[in-house]
Amino acid sequence: MWYIIFAILTIASLYGLYLLYRKAGKQGWEAVVPFYGQYVMAQLVGRPTWWIVWLLVPIVNIFIFYDFFLNFIKSFGKTRFWENAAAVLVPFIVLPMWGRDPQVKYLGQSTTEEFKKKYPYKKSVGREWADAIIFATVAASLIRGFLIEAYMIPTGSMERSLLVGDFLFVSKLNYGPRIPMTPLAFPFAHHTMPVTGGKAYSELIKVPYKRLPGFQDIKRYDVVVFNFPEETERPIDKRENYIKRCVGLPGDVVSMERAKLFVNNEPAFTDPDFQTNYIVLTDPYGLDMKRLLDMRIEVDHTNTNPSQGVYVMHMTKEEAETVKAWSNIKQFTEQIFEPGDANPAAAAFPFYESGPVWNYDNFGPITVPAKGWTVKLDSLTMPLYQRAIQIYEGNTLETKADGYYINGAKADSYTFKMNYYWMMGDNRHNSLDSRGWGFVPEDHIVGKALFTWMSWDKDGSFLSKIRWNRIFRGIE
Repeated sequence: MWYIIFAILTIASLYGLYLLYRKAGKQGWEAVVPFYGQYVMAQLVGRPTWWIVWLLVPIVNIFIFYDFFLNFIKSFGKTRFWENAAAVLVPFIVLPMWGRDPQVKYLGQSTTEEFKKKYPYKKSVGREWADAIIFATVAASLIRGFLIEAYMIPTGSMERSLLVGDFLFVSKLNYGPRIPMTPLAFPFAHHTMPVTGGKAYSELIKVPYKRLPGFQDIKRYDVVVFNFPEETERPIDKRENYIKRCVGLPGDVVSMERAKLFVNNEPAFTDPDFQTNYIVLTDPYGLDMKRLLDMRIEVDHTNTNPSQGVYVMHMTKEEAETVKAWSNIKQFTEQIFEPGDANPAAAAFPFYESGPVWNYDNFGPITVPAKGWTVKLDSLTMPLYQRAIQIYEGNTLETKADGYYINGAKADSYTFKMNYYWMMGDNRHNSLDSRGWGFVPEDHIVGKALFTWMSWDKDGSFLSKIRWNRIFRGIE
């Protein structure tokens, strides 16, 4: 239905251009020929015709097109704010109306000095401000939506590769900009209105997933920003943004043994400052929390009980050796879950009710789905791939006494329509990642993290709030 409505509105807009081209002394059909129509429009408004080359450049082409278009309607005397707004928002109404109005005539090339002298039009101060604000908003929204966007690291899941308080630039171009799936939204807000709260978007218009061509495919171990796949109450592009390292590409086999990650049976990426959990026992209030803070050791406050002398901390091997040597340490244990450990706090996707017992330190092997890959459906694979089949790819899935039914038809296998990825934080014991919710579909991918442009240490002293050594630091 939406495609039919879009086609009707497009035809109405082109019909209006057809009529206006004829009024300007051109052939009406010239208005509907891609690129050639804009070449003719450049002539009609007095812009250099070579500017049509810019129409081939993503993002820039939007500004060039509207420069041609708004100057084109100005050539017919349409200079008021509401006329410009109507031409952009409802061209299917105003263009045919102006094309059929005998009072509307072509006045000449609107960008030339002769035209400006012959038909002077002075904008009010309010109009100047409105134009400037609208242009800035549109330009910033396009840059943010299609080129590059700033993000801030809120949690320690990527420690020490990325620190809490790091401000990043994330490229939308590397993997290809995703066409906005929920285009009606408040500028610069993600999903919640600033100050007032509430939804910052409308679902009146929904656009199917589509991605423009990018410079590269996602590479193994890229640091990637994506929409949180387990969230379902918001549209895909309005879900929370997460940042993790892509450790599993489509078709990869991922597993973990005693906190060591393997991809395709080979040892996988491990951050040089890899952290794990340590349980430290001392006398009550035996450790100085200020000292731990100064050492930048992350304390798990949920499980730490200083009054009982129990401290749970995320540390590197080097830091662990330092703390272990302190004289008041009674017991020092690295917390790594063993294979088969059914501790509910460490249970890992897909949370089998019967079958393998997986935890955050031991799971797999898991095959990451690739577009076109076919999986056999059985009691072991269904828990792994059910969400992808049903939620991400939009199929109905039923389990009956005689087998599985997909979209009402009995099936013993399924062929995936999208690529998927396995994402994990570098801080393996303090990261909510694919071990907790499974695969990340390609339509959830936002962009590639490039570099930190600012880093703010909330726990630093007045003179050390800014981590100067991290500014403009590339992300690897």
